[in-house]
Amino acid sequence: MTLHQAERPQRTGRENRQRARSAAAGVAGPAYIRRRIPAYEMLGEEGLTALEVHADRILAEIGFEIRGDDEALALFRAAGAEVSGQRLRFEPGLVRSLITATAPREFVQHARNPARSVVIGGDATVFAPAYGSPFVTDIDQGRRYGALADFENFVKLAYVSPWLHHSGGTVCEPVDVPVNKRHLDMVYAHARWSDKAFMGSVTTAGRAQDSIEMCRILFGADFVDRHCVILGNVNVNSPLVLDGEASRVIRAYAAANQAPVCVPFILGGAMGPVTTAGALAQCFAEAMVCVALGQLERPGSPAILGNFLSSMSLKSGAPTFGTPEPALAYFAVGQLARRLGVPLRCGGNLCASKIPDAQAAYESANSMWPAFLAGANFILHAAGWAEGALAMSYEKFVMDAEQCGVFHVLAQGMALDENAFAMDAFAEVGPGKHFLGSAHTMRNVETAFHDLPSSDNNSFEQWTDEGALDLPRRANARWKRMLAEYQAPAIDPGVDEALQDFVARRKSAMPDMWY
Repeated sequence: MTLHQAERPQRTGRENRQRARSAAAGVAGPAYIRRRIPAYEMLGEEGLTALEVHADRILAEIGFEIRGDDEALALFRAAGAEVSGQRLRFEPGLVRSLITATAPREFVQHARNPARSVVIGGDATVFAPAYGSPFVTDIDQGRRYGALADFENFVKLAYVSPWLHHSGGTVCEPVDVPVNKRHLDMVYAHARWSDKAFMGSVTTAGRAQDSIEMCRILFGADFVDRHCVILGNVNVNSPLVLDGEASRVIRAYAAANQAPVCVPFILGGAMGPVTTAGALAQCFAEAMVCVALGQLERPGSPAILGNFLSSMSLKSGAPTFGTPEPALAYFAVGQLARRLGVPLRCGGNLCASKIPDAQAAYESANSMWPAFLAGANFILHAAGWAEGALAMSYEKFVMDAEQCGVFHVLAQGMALDENAFAMDAFAEVGPGKHFLGSAHTMRNVETAFHDLPSSDNNSFEQWTDEGALDLPRRANARWKRMLAEYQAPAIDPGVDEALQDFVARRKSAMPDMWY
């Protein structure tokens, strides 16, 4: 699928090559990243042991509450936890042992198109769009509440991007649809307008079950029972509380052999201590309890241990992003997850900026680089995040997705073969000449360097003649071209009809709820 449509009558040779590469990649980009560079190891054995010991101390001395789910408490009691009311306490090492006994180190999340299935865990990295924003924004219409049309647009944009591997989940809240029914439209949009892997609803256990039932229609009930086809991103009510509805969602996904993504949401100084080590020990403890709950519900079911640990302004209380403390936590939690033997989820291109400006760029870079170098296996919020998750930006989506392309190249490491050492080029060129017209350069001209399609590297004069467009305006034109040229993936008409029938029947069975 071609994503580069002409903005002016003539193109340079570079643009034609870039267009051809994008057309060749299109939706058929890599299904996921296989890393050929090692994850960064920041801490030694002493530091990692200290974090594990303090996570154990939190769970043993302070405890963890599950409020409103007696079945979850009973599962932990039977596994050896001390239960007092809603408070759980665990002997040191107990929670880890529940995970290491059965949780898989990696698993496949199957997509509707088998070529787009992703491996989660090991040396694999998967990029997914941002999640959960009630607002959307673009430079034409500004900031506004998200609608189902916006949701479908972002599903389509993620589908056509060669650098995003996953359709995501609640890419924005479609607030024009009733609260108790919008999950049906969201899951249908992922299933119909993309053939990449996706996430389901987590707002209630019933909505999680609806998401799983729709997957049974899409993939077949027997296939779903044997394979992971959907993820559910579940947040802990930090500090040290899991709401009963959230625990039931974890159990619903696990019982169906689907993967809960267990994520504490901690802003240091609010839901956790201001010190990074203390907040990270808390985050690790909370996430482990949630992963262990899924294993007790169905041993061997897939799960992802999540980390969302960020800083905040101690002057205003506002969340802050791109600061060094969360980066240090990413490096450490990557090591902890590998020792535990479970896949890791981290955040991606996070920022507090309201527009796709320099602040958005450097905060996103300061968030994305540590997540990638830490070895995160599932990077949520890789494209579109703005305003501290309050808004999904069309322009930033394009900019972020192009940055994800950079990580694909980085992950491959440095080639060291005969072509890479270019001895034939040295022999041809010799001392004091240039390589521009050499056979080696011509042979590698299409693949030598990674292009970012929305960047402008022309002269000032050419840039001025072409309208002096800044990056957000170039990205604005690009997402519009992507949507204009979008072509829906084929789907079996009978499956599509069955999905639509399920959505219609579920909607007709309940009155609209708007809060």
